[in-house]
Amino acid sequence: MKIKNIKYSFAAVGLLLLSSSCGEDFLTVDPKGLPLVDNYYKDENEAYSGLVAAYDIMGKQSKGFENMVCMLNAGSDDFYAGGGGPGDGAGIHGFDNYKLDKIIMPRSFWGDFFQGIARANILLEKLPGVNMPDAKKVRFAAEAKALRGYYYFELVRTFRNLPLILTPISPAEGYNITQVSPEEIYAQIEKDLMEAKAVLPNTIDTATEAGRFSKGSVQALLGKVYLYDGKNSLAAAEFADVNGTPGGTSMYGYKLLDKFSDLWVFSNKFNSEAIIEIMHTDKSNANWDFWGGGADEGNSVNIMVGPRDFSRTKPALIPDYVSGWSFNPVTPSLYNFMKGDPRFDATILDMSAMLAAGIAKWGPKDQDTGYFLKKFMPLNSDTSTGGGATALNYNQDMYAIRLADTYLMEAEALGGTGARAQALLDAVRARVGLGSVPVSLDAIANERRLELAGEGHRWFDLVRTGKAATVLAGDGFVAGKNEIWPIPQKDLENTKLVQNPKY
Repeated sequence: MKIKNIKYSFAAVGLLLLSSSCGEDFLTVDPKGLPLVDNYYKDENEAYSGLVAAYDIMGKQSKGFENMVCMLNAGSDDFYAGGGGPGDGAGIHGFDNYKLDKIIMPRSFWGDFFQGIARANILLEKLPGVNMPDAKKVRFAAEAKALRGYYYFELVRTFRNLPLILTPISPAEGYNITQVSPEEIYAQIEKDLMEAKAVLPNTIDTATEAGRFSKGSVQALLGKVYLYDGKNSLAAAEFADVNGTPGGTSMYGYKLLDKFSDLWVFSNKFNSEAIIEIMHTDKSNANWDFWGGGADEGNSVNIMVGPRDFSRTKPALIPDYVSGWSFNPVTPSLYNFMKGDPRFDATILDMSAMLAAGIAKWGPKDQDTGYFLKKFMPLNSDTSTGGGATALNYNQDMYAIRLADTYLMEAEALGGTGARAQALLDAVRARVGLGSVPVSLDAIANERRLELAGEGHRWFDLVRTGKAATVLAGDGFVAGKNEIWPIPQKDLENTKLVQNPKY
């Protein structure tokens, strides 16, 4: 997915925050905003601003303190919560030690995605009456449906039991909405993505439209949804189009980069491996008084994962990393699993070894292991020269889906057997100079852990494949409960929504 101009036009964002729901209360609509919505969407520019507002919620993956990547990493066996201390983020620590409950569950993980759904619903309702070319209406509607599908997919994977909201709702309606079955949610997601796939352009001109959904990006997302929904043959068919010949260039132009480490170069945006890429900018002037409130657009993962009080004692021997906040320290389990793999040096910063060599030092904090997530660690040369707080304005984009991910998902959907599954696995390994290993579901799972470490996939992989209860047992994971999150208590009050089981 590619959105260039979309990231920098926010005329409708404030308007829709007032009028659509979420923020603090997903089912609360401020009546004073309703007339604004009634008077908006008069022309193409206003519809485009509404589309921008709907896309903006995708930034939840990596902006703000309560971002999906750091949260999901903390719940896996590969990373701890970390940070300045055990009280530095009750939600992320609660997920790390499986003491997450309805009180400390951060509300934004529920509310933000419902806000995105509300924005998509408003746009879909208003588009028929907008004065703009019909072809653009069709495309905008397809993108809104794809976004609604994306946000519902994030919600059904984390909370499972959801209300299905397909039109803008009034305050009175909101308090009476009830949940539907996860099967109904998946059916709607698949319907939205199928309809979007049918009309979106095959590819996007990244010079003018970077960040917008294309047919290829929607197919990749649809394949992933099918995989999670247990429809493996359908998933494999979607991924086959996206992936093409393993190791080659697909019909959508996707191709593995030659060097794994190039994936993490800040300036290497919208490369051939990016399928759904979430843009960040260092020009939003994000500051502490509104950080995480929706107006900031920098990548917060960057500052969060680096070692605190970092300094170089021998500057010539180590890059000039920014001193970070020590979240998501790498577990010894992942360190030992990756040691010797060609992707290790691009994934993990071994501060313990650097300290022992007298090259650099840091200030160990909560759950410190001496190992840090290097993929997202910024250099001082990456620091914004614009306004706002420099710590909040890093511009590394985030991959929601990239090609190596879809290669391995297709191999899994094929049952981990057969010539094509073998070729897909081999292609991911060959890119980093590794030889072939016999394909199997276990081999694919191992490769995903190595290839995608720190990108927020591991916890979902363990839950999807039924391994979480075993792998995470020592962390406090309880089968039949911790596969999903508790719904925040405030979002249940005065509604007919029911809390998830055992919470």
